[in-house]
Amino acid sequence: MPIIALVGNKGGAGKTTLCVNLASALAEKAPTAILDADPQRSSLQWRELAVRDDAVAVIDAVDGLAAKVDKSRKSFVNLVLDCPPSVNAIQTAQALDLCDLALIPVQPSPLDLWATVHIEDRVEAAKQANPRLRAVLVINQLEPRTRLSQLMRQALAELDLPAARTAIRRRVAYRSSVLEGRTVMDLGSRGAVAANEIRALIEEVVRT
Repeated sequence: MPIIALVGNKGGAGKTTLCVNLASALAEKAPTAILDADPQRSSLQWRELAVRDDAVAVIDAVDGLAAKVDKSRKSFVNLVLDCPPSVNAIQTAQALDLCDLALIPVQPSPLDLWATVHIEDRVEAAKQANPRLRAVLVINQLEPRTRLSQLMRQALAELDLPAARTAIRRRVAYRSSVLEGRTVMDLGSRGAVAANEIRALIEEVVRT
């Protein structure tokens, strides 16, 4: 059972939006739950807005994350952990100790890149206790025509963590679907391109 943590060191990177979409795509093939370990509880807020009764379950895991992961293993094949936007948060440390895969969304901005350097250090420390841990950078909210986005691959190559080939573009479908309590998988043709991005990312980085 893969345990996937969405980890960041800066707010506004689109972590929760990516989290709920990844979890919903994973749920197409196997029972999946989100464990919301972020004190802002954005994933839980999304679930309260959900228009589908069968939307992905979201469990409050701000406290007692390890125990809730252990309990959730009995009911779900995939667990997706939504972590606080700080590598210094206790929940992030716990998630890195528990997960198989840490996905780190990074926007094409200097601030995001600088914040990622600190995540590298934290991931390396976590591997001492959790040697199965893999960490992958995910370019998020990419705008291919901008100069900064074009330089992003080159900049990420300077870091020690690998970057996924699949990038998530800046699309209205992501923002609008979350505000509606949906995901891009629920939008039909309006969300088809975005949904295929999410599925391609899962195919590339998630080992089942």
